[in-house]
Amino acid sequence: MKRSVSIIVPAYNEELCIGDFLKDLYTFLIDKIDDFEIIVVDDCSSDNTSSIVSQNSNIRLVKHPYNKGNGASVRTGIRVSTKDFVIMMDSDGQHKPKDLIKIYNLLEDYDCVVGARTSEYKGVWYRNLANSFYNYLASYVTNMDIKDLTSGFRGFRRDVIIKFLYLFPNGFSYPTTSTLSVIKSGYNLTYVPINVDQRVGKSKIKLFRDGFRFLIIIMKITTLFSPLKIFLPISIFFFFSSIFHGIYKIFILDTRYSPFTVVLFILSIVFFLIGLLSDQISTLRFERVEER
Repeated sequence: MKRSVSIIVPAYNEELCIGDFLKDLYTFLIDKIDDFEIIVVDDCSSDNTSSIVSQNSNIRLVKHPYNKGNGASVRTGIRVSTKDFVIMMDSDGQHKPKDLIKIYNLLEDYDCVVGARTSEYKGVWYRNLANSFYNYLASYVTNMDIKDLTSGFRGFRRDVIIKFLYLFPNGFSYPTTSTLSVIKSGYNLTYVPINVDQRVGKSKIKLFRDGFRFLIIIMKITTLFSPLKIFLPISIFFFFSSIFHGIYKIFILDTRYSPFTVVLFILSIVFFLIGLLSDQISTLRFERVEER
């Protein structure tokens, strides 16, 4: 039996495209899914976004009293949703309704389905380069091939993703948080290829500001769920540095080992112990998530 689905659309100053987007989305879904709802979360837009959305009685509009961020809008949408599945889409014209059905169908068998942008996607070169780096880093953290870490077109079983809402940042990094949280908690995730159009209007993501935040989020989630992935390599680095430095001082320079050698060795032990302690804390946090 097909499940019900909530389509969550975060919006901020999207008056140029949201009207046509919602019309196309509703027209497409009415013939494809029996039980669905479309929720638009307006993040205190300063243009006519809310007015345009409110003209459509088939759309549920939720408004923030002040600007909170994309991640906060997604959190709000999930909290007020009432269906079995939740699927997030951008309101800027990039995501196509026909790809939503691919995600919806796979949610019968997976806890999370992510729309992965294909090689045909023509984004800004430095953003594509950054996304490739994030995918590589996330793949290392999770031991899984991450095809698109930052795609905002994704669906979840509502009873699964609701457990991780407290981890979601207010900004644009919620896709990163949700991907790593779902994988590291043992839920099933898969990818489906999607075609993405150029957005209408100017992107609200800033390269250096939000790029740095993405890295912080990856580090945060890693320390929450796989701390040894960070601390063990650092510990090994300092350990072998102390060994090589000691060998260099004693056998090459023919002198005694220096205090710096001891410092490097102590640092290796400290980072190893921090990793073990963090791993125990991670286990307790994981049990907390399971209880939600």
